[in-house]
Amino acid sequence: MGKSIFFNLVLSFLFLCCYFSLTPAQNAIQLPLKAVNLGNWLVIEGWMKRSLFDDIPNKDLLDGTQVQFKSTKLQKYLCSENGGGTTVVANRDSASGWETFRLWRNDESSFNFRVFNKQFMGLENQGQGNTLVAVSNDPGHSETFQLIRNEGDPNRVRIRTSNGLFLQAQPDSPVTADYEGSSWDDSDPSVFEMTIVSGIQGEYQISNGYGPERASQVLQDHRSTYITEDDFRFMSSNGLNAVRVPVGWWIAHDPTPPQPFVGGSLKALDNAFQWAQNYGMKVIIDLHAVQGSQNGNEHSGTRDGFQEWGDAYIQDTASVIDFLAARYADNPNLAAIGLMNEPMSPGVTLDTLIRYYQLGYNAVRKHTPSAYVILSNRLGPADSKELLSFAGGLSNVAIDVHYYNLYSDSFRTMNVQQNIDFVYNQRSSDLRAVTTTNGPLSFVGEWCGEFAMQGASKEDYQRFGKAQLDVYGRATFGWAYWAYKCDSNYWSLKWMIENNYIKL
Repeated sequence: MGKSIFFNLVLSFLFLCCYFSLTPAQNAIQLPLKAVNLGNWLVIEGWMKRSLFDDIPNKDLLDGTQVQFKSTKLQKYLCSENGGGTTVVANRDSASGWETFRLWRNDESSFNFRVFNKQFMGLENQGQGNTLVAVSNDPGHSETFQLIRNEGDPNRVRIRTSNGLFLQAQPDSPVTADYEGSSWDDSDPSVFEMTIVSGIQGEYQISNGYGPERASQVLQDHRSTYITEDDFRFMSSNGLNAVRVPVGWWIAHDPTPPQPFVGGSLKALDNAFQWAQNYGMKVIIDLHAVQGSQNGNEHSGTRDGFQEWGDAYIQDTASVIDFLAARYADNPNLAAIGLMNEPMSPGVTLDTLIRYYQLGYNAVRKHTPSAYVILSNRLGPADSKELLSFAGGLSNVAIDVHYYNLYSDSFRTMNVQQNIDFVYNQRSSDLRAVTTTNGPLSFVGEWCGEFAMQGASKEDYQRFGKAQLDVYGRATFGWAYWAYKCDSNYWSLKWMIENNYIKL
């Protein structure tokens, strides 16, 4: 009897040892990861699916659209003197920064105009005068204008002010809001030729463009169809073992985020975790869009393209990380949380970024000791190794680098072989520089099969893709292709796999 009890105790002990040793292994992250970004799912990027914006009225005048106005009478451009802080005139022969205005959209025809130094155009003395100035930091009634577009030529406009009258440009004087005429003649001082310089198509633009009810339906339909459980089956069956999911700061306020954002992204992220579990995959959550915008790009959730993230937003941004970590820390499919995507140097200083990264790291560690924390390198004029010293004192961290053979003139002059050689030589060297022996892991968080040369053949793309897989496969945390789906074929990993352009 004693031997039997002893034997049973030994068996129980061995079972428990095996259980507790196997359970972590079942949930352990097998590095390096082969991942894909689920871009344009929970953070909209219009270039990836432009049809999402098709039904917005005046869709060419969304938040952040940069416009210039040329008086047809004077043949001179509107200009905020000194870039802002004083009067608005119409006396420039050519247009640059001071002559460019960024739209804040109130509705399809009502706007605020933000100038170069970030003030808003409006009427003097808080609307009591009729001279046009750019002095307000917060737009109100006197900084609100209606754009009246000519039916036959929508870039021919008149601008109605809060006093009900129109702007007019007169020689050698500030622009005033006191014109009552209604003609579209070139000689009319209230007629301007509007040039659209550039636009933004991000989450803010689609949400504010459609308005809360319509945007909620459009984005709900998009989220439920753009990425589905069947996509996770496809990814898993084709050699991928993880997804990187870009999210916006408003997800922490779901289901009722601040306007104009609409709810629903949190439920979609929950679905991603469930589908990942169903197909044995891991999830990297990446905070892609932060309050104030860390880089001014549409994927940062920006309203108007200005980069304004900084010290004032650190605590709020860390709170988003805390929310995400608290919600998913115990989920066995969580691989990592990326604290911020593509902060831009020099607008985001290294000191500010490190202060935030420390708070974000602490927020993750408060809820889990094992999930990886991903620190994104700054874009722009920044040292790719600048985070290594800081990250060396942290546990389970990875440095995120993004490699695209695009966006600079040097790539536009390269032929196919030169692009491939650049990957094997320069990219390989860059990756080695951030892949340390005892420090943080390295992660190529974004790359794609597209490159700057036009007219490449299928074989060219295959060779270029293979070169990147060879090199980025040496990243110790792994890599993530951008993106799973995209209207541009070479950016879509699903299309690349289905059409035999790339093999994992």
